[in-house]
Amino acid sequence: MAQQTPGQARILDPVLSEYARGYVQPGLVGRSLFPIVPVQMYGGKIIEFGKEAFRLYNTQRAPGSNTKRIASGFQGKPFSISPSALEATVPRELMRDAEQVPGIDLGSRAVSTVLRAMNLEHEVNCATISRLAANYDSAHKVALLGTSRWAGSTSDPSADIEAAKEAIRASIGVRPNTAILSPSAMNALTFNAKILDRIKYTSRDTPTEAILSQLWGIKNVIRGDAVVSTNAADDFGDVWGDDVVLAYVSGNTQANAEEPSYGYTYAIEGMPLVEQPYWDNSAKSWVYGVSFDNSPVLSGMVAGYLIQDAGGAPA
Repeated sequence: MAQQTPGQARILDPVLSEYARGYVQPGLVGRSLFPIVPVQMYGGKIIEFGKEAFRLYNTQRAPGSNTKRIASGFQGKPFSISPSALEATVPRELMRDAEQVPGIDLGSRAVSTVLRAMNLEHEVNCATISRLAANYDSAHKVALLGTSRWAGSTSDPSADIEAAKEAIRASIGVRPNTAILSPSAMNALTFNAKILDRIKYTSRDTPTEAILSQLWGIKNVIRGDAVVSTNAADDFGDVWGDDVVLAYVSGNTQANAEEPSYGYTYAIEGMPLVEQPYWDNSAKSWVYGVSFDNSPVLSGMVAGYLIQDAGGAPA
């Protein structure tokens, strides 16, 4: 008898799998830069996009002439998706009848516990890619120093944002539609004299994401509030550090890897998946396992811009 593939052997809980795919966790912003697109294989080449992906083409043709053709990106750096899984338990003490599989409420709570951990891991992976200066060329990044940081006396956040927007527009012909602000960068704007002067005729004394969206002409201005334990002492640090990331991200609700965009999360089709619960007699608990095999990838560096240390303390 032929050996079953992992996909054939997996026994799923379809109801909780649908719940898992629709799960949204407040405070996490990684998917705003790296929306999820399904892929079939665990490895391959990233479909990357350069300036040609945004080029204007003359589609007119003479009668009988050949139709022009365009390519949707090119195969660049390799990607690899490692299988990822995590389990949560439902102790029998929480159940009225230990002989029965937990109901959908207890099951969804267990799945939510797992998804919180998995989504935070994804957030950290997205931030690591976005904040790595080596991923950008010299025209698509800047490191703010001293009093030019947004809490400094000589800073001009709107000028920094406009420079970033222009760098992206000059590269792809489209302005960014997404800006991720670290908490420290957002806090610095609260007291920045130039920002406060620009918004003094609004109904708010301090800038909000909605006000900054209007001020800067960027559709999605989002603060990344996630924190993560950074060492064995469980000290917490901001996932997005002191940085700001601007990007043009595909706005297609049915995102696909051939659509030009700053980044994507390649995820095995159908993920995340919730396994059928099983009884662990030693733990006296029902166990719920979730698999979410994914990998965020940078697919269009020229569609992004990194502002380092915007929220850092001025020297």
